[in-house]
Amino acid sequence: MPLPHQGRKPVYAPRGAVATSQPLAAAAGLAVLRRGGNAVDAAIATAIALTVVQPGSNDIGSDLFALVWDGRELHGLNASGRSPAAFTPEVIRARSAGAVPSSALGGAQAVAAEVVPERGWLPVTVPGAPAGWRDLHERFGALPFADLFTDAIAYAEHGYPVSPTVAAGWDRAVRLLHAGLHGPEFAEWSRVFAPGGRAPRAGERWRNPDAARTLGLIADSRAEAFYAGEIAAAIDRFAAATGGLLTAEDLAKHTSTWVEPISTSYRGYDVWEIPPNGQGIAALLALNSLEGYDPAGASLEERLHRQIEAMKLGFADAHAYVADPDVAPAPVGALLDKAYAARRRALISERASVPPPGEPLRGGTVYLCTADADGMMVSLIQSNYMGFGSHVVVPGTGFTLQNRGAGFALEAGHPNIAAPGKRPFHTIIPGFLTREGAAVGPFGVMGGHMQPQGHVQVVLGCVDDHLDPQEALGRPRWYWHTGTEVRVEPGMVADDEGRAAVDGLRRRGHEVTVADPVGFGFGQAIWRLPDGAGYVAGSEPRADGQAVGY
Repeated sequence: MPLPHQGRKPVYAPRGAVATSQPLAAAAGLAVLRRGGNAVDAAIATAIALTVVQPGSNDIGSDLFALVWDGRELHGLNASGRSPAAFTPEVIRARSAGAVPSSALGGAQAVAAEVVPERGWLPVTVPGAPAGWRDLHERFGALPFADLFTDAIAYAEHGYPVSPTVAAGWDRAVRLLHAGLHGPEFAEWSRVFAPGGRAPRAGERWRNPDAARTLGLIADSRAEAFYAGEIAAAIDRFAAATGGLLTAEDLAKHTSTWVEPISTSYRGYDVWEIPPNGQGIAALLALNSLEGYDPAGASLEERLHRQIEAMKLGFADAHAYVADPDVAPAPVGALLDKAYAARRRALISERASVPPPGEPLRGGTVYLCTADADGMMVSLIQSNYMGFGSHVVVPGTGFTLQNRGAGFALEAGHPNIAAPGKRPFHTIIPGFLTREGAAVGPFGVMGGHMQPQGHVQVVLGCVDDHLDPQEALGRPRWYWHTGTEVRVEPGMVADDEGRAAVDGLRRRGHEVTVADPVGFGFGQAIWRLPDGAGYVAGSEPRADGQAVGY
């Protein structure tokens, strides 16, 4: 079932590849590969460029997670930031009366009362992306760090024509999100991102000279200016003047963490994710449940029903157990145990359900991927969350601060409860696939609550149905929203088989709506070809970007 607007072929490249959701950023990464940089250099350059050319989805004030295959083994980087020292449930409750509530956990797990607001200073946590760029480069980079900022700074300083999908999202943010925000902390966002009171239109040139200067400071200081220098001081002053909790001390304490990736086996492949505080474990839990079914001979209706129900089980556990591992470690090993998966699978019936979390035995985003001629590959995701994040811009800096604090719970006793110096539940997740200890390649699908669902659907397409990365990304997607509500793309009902499957889901109790292809995530993937022939790459047909190679 191809998407009506798919129209893309996979990109085959003998030496290296870059795939992301904005073509200028992909070009920046490819330029680095051509200059002799490796896959990590290319990933960093692409990520930095994305802060300028796709600012609604990510920015300098973002968080970052990455998986790096060094040619022999996989490494994980958690470059997410922590909450301010003054961030407590009591402070949040006292300051958040009348604020916009959070939908951070999504689906049936979201609670209408007692939530962290989505906009303004309260949900702002320490941005981890600049330190993440530095730490990736320090361990794996080949070119000088400052060289990786060249294209991004040029786009910010001299401007670039805004691409169509970015322009549409930007317009929605101005009209629907920012229009209701009032107060001194929001004034600079309007000046920088809505000059003249509106978003730039597709094809209009947009400049951000303040961001160019900020990126130059980060490049020249290896991010020191951001966490202990001029940028940190500016954030501290503006927060103190306009009611923010973030301080220079909070910024100075920030560190990234190198982590061991987590995985599960699925029909001879190993699927890898970043461990909590990310939600990647939800995808692994769903795949564990689905592995118990033989897709051969099953109708499309049966397959979709099982996928949706398995995903609900995965989310139920992720939302119950995922939190900052330094504060409340999740029982990852027990959750991913195949015997536990069998017990959870037994809850899947012929009807739609709203499952509770199990009890295991205890023991707004951009995605990119890169690969180089030596076999190094990177899966990297970066986000300021929920469409321009907090909508707080410190004057003179040119970037939006993230609103990841909206991912915290306020429920007493919850492992993800808001607290000082704590990492929140995180939606952004990079993925990676291996087989028999060898790399297949990086993949990811951005889009909040959609991300684990997108990971599952890409893996099923490639492993169960033997699709190439572009075919897997172009398939119509389903999205479990909340309770028994399921959304499907128009392409899902483009033929008789799809229409019959959706009708069957409705008879099973799923409340299915056919939605416009917005909100189903943007994905990328690069697979290594057999016998050292190179790479095959795919890029999201719903976005502006592309896969490029050389």
